[in-house]
Amino acid sequence: MKTQTQYEPHNADDLEQGWDAVHEYAEDAVLAAWDGCHKIYLAMDEAEAAWFRVNYAEHIAEATDHDIAEVVEQWWDESCSLRFVNAVWRNESDPNAGFVSLISQFADEADADDDDLDDDHEDEDEDI
Repeated sequence: MKTQTQYEPHNADDLEQGWDAVHEYAEDAVLAAWDGCHKIYLAMDEAEAAWFRVNYAEHIAEATDHDIAEVVEQWWDESCSLRFVNAVWRNESDPNAGFVSLISQFADEADADDDDLDDDHEDEDEDI
C-alpha cells in the first residue's frame, strides 16, 4: 500500500487528471464511501475505512467486493453539482493533512463556461 506522499501530484481542477488520479488511488484504497449527495471519499487505510463504515454505512464499496473506481464513477454521475472526490489517510497529528483532493468541486466547470463564451462570440462573428 502506498503512503500519501508516494503519489504523483495532479491538478484536481482538471477533470481528466482527476479521473486518472481516482483510478490510480483506487488501486490502493480499502473502500469508497459516499454521503448520497456530493461527498465521495477513498479510505486509504484501515483506520479511515473503519470510520467510514460507521458514518457512511449506507453507501460503502469495499475494495474486496468492487472495482472502486467504477463505483466512484457511478456515484459521481448520481451526485449533485457540488460533488468532489477525496482520498483520506489517518493523520493523528493533523487530521486535515490526511485529505488529498482527487477531483475538486466544480472541476473543469470554469473551462466549460469559457467554451460557452467562445461559442457565443463565434456566433456573433458568423452574423457579420
